[in-house]
Amino acid sequence: MKKFYLALFFSTLLISGCTEETSTDTIGTEDIQGIVASTKETAEKHDVSKFEEYELQDIIDGDTIRIKYNGSSEKVRFLLVDTPETNHETLGEQPYGPEAKEFTKQLLAGQDTVYLEFDVSYRDKYKRLLAYVYTKDGISVQEQLLKNGLARVAYIYDPNTKHVDWFKSIQKTAQKSAIGIWSVEDYVTNRGYDKDAYYAASKDNSKTENDESNTANKSSCVIKGNINSKGNKIYHMPGQREYDHTVAEEMFCTEEEAEAAGFIPATR
Repeated sequence: MKKFYLALFFSTLLISGCTEETSTDTIGTEDIQGIVASTKETAEKHDVSKFEEYELQDIIDGDTIRIKYNGSSEKVRFLLVDTPETNHETLGEQPYGPEAKEFTKQLLAGQDTVYLEFDVSYRDKYKRLLAYVYTKDGISVQEQLLKNGLARVAYIYDPNTKHVDWFKSIQKTAQKSAIGIWSVEDYVTNRGYDKDAYYAASKDNSKTENDESNTANKSSCVIKGNINSKGNKIYHMPGQREYDHTVAEEMFCTEEEAEAAGFIPATR
């Protein structure tokens, strides 16, 4: 099973793409700020001179913003990508949704305007504007969401497919690195995001960690509990004469623990 990869993943893998550490911690605002700061320094800058500039009003979700368009306040849905939800009326909040929203918010922080690249069709069935979104210095918001494992390529409808091959190549790299939404097996589906798969994996991951911790703790216990041929339950302490030759049915950390399990001390 692919492992969870959150705080450490976002502070190192998103930059280097070369670790498999696991964490179930949530990502704080400071973590996102660090990621975005690195993104702004290293991301490819695209020529936005041929695109249209609009006043930025609000960040609604990881993949949706609000702008002033022809004198009206309008929603812009990012073309060809889908981030987990933060406040959906039926789906609720999905894992990585808040992180995706915070990433978009931080990437666009301090900007009064954004640049929009439109495809063939300007609106979807909900009358929202559809566009590729860029920062004032030319960073593609869609590209960075995909690169950092915070979005999937989705809603590919003709004729708005101009950048689908580009986006899919970025997504493929994120998938191979198992980062963000791709760090949890079966969380991303063709229909969206499966919270049940995410939490099932989280539960299994926690259980494995607890089992490994208990095993490690148990292995450090040195009192040997043995049941002899007469059925007597006897425990042997390190240094006693028969200790090295005793085959342990159980190991105990303390004499109290051994006696609670019905074992009595060896006489020598």
